[in-house]
Amino acid sequence: MTTEGCHLCEDAIAVLQQGLVAGEAEVDLVDIVYEPSLLERYAERIPVLVERDGPAELGWPFDVDQLRQFMDALPQR
Repeated sequence: MTTEGCHLCEDAIAVLQQGLVAGEAEVDLVDIVYEPSLLERYAERIPVLVERDGPAELGWPFDVDQLRQFMDALPQR
């Protein structure tokens, strides 16, 4: 979850680029401003990684090690 002009989101993207292997995960940047329910839920929490079709979330701040732990805990698809 992100929004335009979010400098913390840019920092999170840098962590994703460092911590993910090409093809390991599909990352969609979802701008919360276009969905009222997302805006309400994440407005003061972004950036947040959200498991697609699942409950897991990883909120900022996170580093590469925390990203790896998050990814390793997700169900294999």
